[in-house]
Amino acid sequence: MSTPTTTFTWTVNTLERTVADGIVSVVHYSVSANDGTYSAGAYGSIGLDAPAEGDDVIAYADLTETWAIDALQAKLGGAEKVAEIEAALQAQIDEQRTPTTGSGLPW
Repeated sequence: MSTPTTTFTWTVNTLERTVADGIVSVVHYSVSANDGTYSAGAYGSIGLDAPAEGDDVIAYADLTETWAIDALQAKLGGAEKVAEIEAALQAQIDEQRTPTTGSGLPW
């Protein structure tokens, strides 16, 4: 029997911004992993750097979840860090599928 494929979903829960200029300073996000039977998840937040003078700034109303996910993943450390987070969630699913520890009483 083959191991099910795990799907990872990155979601932006909320953005913190400066009201005057709409510059986003913090992204709160969650990552979920699901293989159809087991699931795991993580939540985090990350501060974004203010845009440098002269940088193009996207108006707050025009931001998309894709923009926010790209920005947070880049700030986390790019593809390497994303893979590390997803691997940790996969390890949680693997532990659920085939537990290596247990608790309880023998009586």
